[in-house]
Amino acid sequence: MTNPAIQFENVSKKYGSNTVINHLNFTIPADSLVTILGSSGCGKTTTLKMINGLIQPTSGTVSIGGQPLDEWNLIDLRRHIGYVVQQIGLFPHMTIADNIGVVPKMLGWNPTKIQQRVNELLRLVQLEPQQFASRYPSQLSGGQQQRVGVARALAANPPYVLFDEPFGALDALTRLSLQKEIKRIHQTLQNKTFLFVTHDINEALFLGEKVMVMHHGQIEQFATPAEVVNHPATAFVKELLGTVRQNQALWAGDRDE
Repeated sequence: MTNPAIQFENVSKKYGSNTVINHLNFTIPADSLVTILGSSGCGKTTTLKMINGLIQPTSGTVSIGGQPLDEWNLIDLRRHIGYVVQQIGLFPHMTIADNIGVVPKMLGWNPTKIQQRVNELLRLVQLEPQQFASRYPSQLSGGQQQRVGVARALAANPPYVLFDEPFGALDALTRLSLQKEIKRIHQTLQNKTFLFVTHDINEALFLGEKVMVMHHGQIEQFATPAEVVNHPATAFVKELLGTVRQNQALWAGDRDE
């Protein structure tokens, strides 16, 4: 599909005299998985939060599903958007099943439908319902909790899912496993647009069908991973790629000694 799911038209965000986002223009196609890559303070999380109305732009237009954000009822909008963050935010006093079922319950789903949805999603994120549904968050590892966070974001079957550096606090092996899961889940589900923020270039290139590289509130390059690697558009993108190659050289040097 080529319909725009998310669109920014000349969007800026300022806090006093500090410009965080500067005349941002981009379109995220429906059903795609796009990563936003950039260092801390580049504006990537601010961009993400403007999509679900947590932050209002100073100027410009943000559109979701072809409808400008200021025409949406924000409560209704957020029911159409799943949100996965690094801190996860599971309710510690609630079981895993109840955590996943929070939004469906708010929407008035009947208990049988909620239970079916919870079991379906637990299987989707590779957690067996009989083993995990009745547990509490403290009984799960960090990686398992993050899987539950993904399941909860998908619970009401939203067309849009936003990921804000969700794997940043996890160890390398768990992180790689979950990256593969996100890619598999997006390929498995239909009519889902995933937007994934990260500061990890390897994660961005692995996950993204397209990668948006941001720096100082502007887009340096928005292209496929292959285009970013083979044809970096700016000096900043080249520098980012250079850090990966420097690490590879260090590892190779260690082996040669």
